[in-house]
Amino acid sequence: MRVRVLLAVLLAILLAIGVYYIPPVHERLAWRIDSLRTRIIYFLNPPDQAVFQPTEQAMLETIVAQTMQAYQTPRLPTKTATPRPGPTASPTVTSTPLPDFVQLEGVRYEFQNGRLNYCGPANFSMALNFWGWNGNRDVVGKAIKPSDKDKNVMPYELQDFIAEKVPNMSSVIRYGGDIDLLRRMISAGFPVLVEKGIYEYDLAGKYSWMGHYVFVTGYDNGTQEIIFQDSLLTEEVKSGKNRRISYEKFIEGWRAFNYVFIVVYPYDREAQVLTLLGDYADENWAARHALSIAENESRTLAGIDQYFAWFNKGTSHVALFEYADAATVYDQSFQLYESFSGDAGLRPYRMIWYQTGPYKAYFYSGRFRDVINLANTTLSTPLDGPNLEESLYWRAQAEYMAGNTGAAIADYRAALVIHPGWGAAIQALQDLGVVP
Repeated sequence: MRVRVLLAVLLAILLAIGVYYIPPVHERLAWRIDSLRTRIIYFLNPPDQAVFQPTEQAMLETIVAQTMQAYQTPRLPTKTATPRPGPTASPTVTSTPLPDFVQLEGVRYEFQNGRLNYCGPANFSMALNFWGWNGNRDVVGKAIKPSDKDKNVMPYELQDFIAEKVPNMSSVIRYGGDIDLLRRMISAGFPVLVEKGIYEYDLAGKYSWMGHYVFVTGYDNGTQEIIFQDSLLTEEVKSGKNRRISYEKFIEGWRAFNYVFIVVYPYDREAQVLTLLGDYADENWAARHALSIAENESRTLAGIDQYFAWFNKGTSHVALFEYADAATVYDQSFQLYESFSGDAGLRPYRMIWYQTGPYKAYFYSGRFRDVINLANTTLSTPLDGPNLEESLYWRAQAEYMAGNTGAAIADYRAALVIHPGWGAAIQALQDLGVVP
């Protein structure tokens, strides 16, 4: 009798597993299983308690600098972003008064629900569809986010996708945007993609900070509100179509990403885009402008906003290839991050999931140990394991420079598990004479 009961239980378990992996059932239940699992892990090891403490490595930096100067052929990493020729003109913006209200027509709304971490593909799809592209979030996602383990899509990946998959289209990515810039672009018929920070309940049921793309398609000066498409549906927000947010709150969230914006447009409209961008057409001007904003905000803001401002200073210095300056201000930002010890819930522990500027700053300053330590801290925060391909990539780069080639190869390969076919990791392995 006892054996029969055990066999029945085993059969029931096997049957349940089999049913679970039937595609329609798996799609409906997978996120619930993940939610339960992450709640348990979060309780045992809260990720917002992970704190990175940069260390001074003056001796190592001196040795590395002397070695690089002596040989004059340092092995530096392949850029994770594919260089793309961008606009070079910087025309003057006309002073024609803008309308007080604009809400662009022809927007095909897409939501991300049913897919993990899909705000990038969903919003990129909306931006492309606005200009007549025939595709959806899954077409984009399969190309730039081929695995559910991949938690974020970088802006440059959209540029790569357009260059490789969408003929006759282009885009620009710039830092330092503001409400006036958004109004100028939208009033001329060009919606804008923005990456910003939000506080939301995650799969663990924890109310915490995360990054999120939105598609800005209108504004209302009368109510001082931005109109945008939000692909994230929640219990509080049943539909993300044509949502509204005050200018002030929008800026507050946008600050976390150095006011980055992306404009997608057809090639034959490039001249118009350049005119509308004005000084922003010059990528260096935009980075310098963003740095000026961050410097001012780092002096005038407090709390988490001051932390974001210091972080933005580092990001702007990286964009200007000023790596030593970037490393110094990133150090300050991480000190501010640690100071939130009284309320660890404020800590945006996912920050390095989305922005890899500190890795570049520390690496190109010869601070390889800090790259490795930052990557170790960051990789400890995902609740489903160290599934962040950019952190694995930069840890591998630093490991190689520190003489640990075996560890570097293992990390490159781990990055390819998260993002199959990722060019940066494949190239790095080929440079080492290793088959990916």
